Amino acid sequence: MNASLSLLGRIGLSLVFIMSGWEKLGGYAATQGYMEAMGVSGALLPAVIALEFGGGLAILVGLFSRTASAGLAVFAVLAAVLFHGNVADPTQSLLFWKNITIAGGMLMLAANGPGALSFESWLERNRPMPDRAAA
Repeated sequence: MNASLSLLGRIGLSLVFIMSGWEKLGGYAATQGYMEAMGVSGALLPAVIALEFGGGLAILVGLFSRTASAGLAVFAVLAAVLFHGNVADPTQSLLFWKNITIAGGMLMLAANGPGALSFESWLERNRPMPDRAAA
């Protein structure tokens, strides 16, 4: 059951980033304008898309998941502060705490790894053992 729950957790955590990165591709100019209106350089948008989409895919399949989840945790906190810092506004407050919650889930993934139903686990199980006779 632990392996299945880890997989479901990874799916849930990854989808918000995969979808967000994908949507930024379709609305590139609007996203770039929004970033600049919030005081963040629009030149960072390609890196944001790569982190969200690429990091989300890495978490989904369970490859480099500790690194990807740590990076996305930092990203989620930065996004909370930079884009949803007006916690006096109920909508922005909700979005701020949503990002903090996602960062917490990402930190749990970074600490505990992707679980048995992951590409990392498959690679570990199928890694060739060194030839002890040759040593």
